[in-house]
Amino acid sequence: MNDRFHYDALVDDALRSVVRRVLTQVADKGLPGSHHFYISFRSHDPGVELPDYLRQKYPDEMTIVLQHQYWDLVVNNEFFEVTVSFNKQQEHIKVPFAALSAFVDPSVRFGLQFDRKDKGAAAPAEKAEPAPPTPLPAPEKRPSLGGPASPEASGDAKPDATTTDPAAKPEDAASKVVKLDSFRKK
Repeated sequence: MNDRFHYDALVDDALRSVVRRVLTQVADKGLPGSHHFYISFRSHDPGVELPDYLRQKYPDEMTIVLQHQYWDLVVNNEFFEVTVSFNKQQEHIKVPFAALSAFVDPSVRFGLQFDRKDKGAAAPAEKAEPAPPTPLPAPEKRPSLGGPASPEASGDAKPDATTTDPAAKPEDAASKVVKLDSFRKK
């Protein structure tokens, strides 16, 4: 069957617009209540701007946390920019929405996982393998307000940018992540 409407790409784009709208509201009014976000993106995708040392440390995927220590959040139709703290050093990053791989707001147990944009480019004879789910750290391994974000982090008081451990087992939060493949015909 030939999907002339490319429903998977349409749904993926619609879900990315959810993230865009949420971040736009946060840029305008700040984070309400206990909301905070884990935003995962492919660090090598075109348009991603981050310091070289971070790209070397996380060449495939990186997750940032927007909670307390972030500044200058700017959102437009194609990307968002934000300054976050890594080991007491402020770094400016720019992430196109097309590079997103996951968005999670653990405060309300909401999450989205995105397909790779280039999956649709596979030849019809080839079957593209679904991307593995982006694991979230177990609740006890998530950064606390007073502790380091990861074992590599120094003794910073409140690091807010962190990366997920790819070997971590997703527990309760992963069961709430909306996976696009569950809505697609195989």
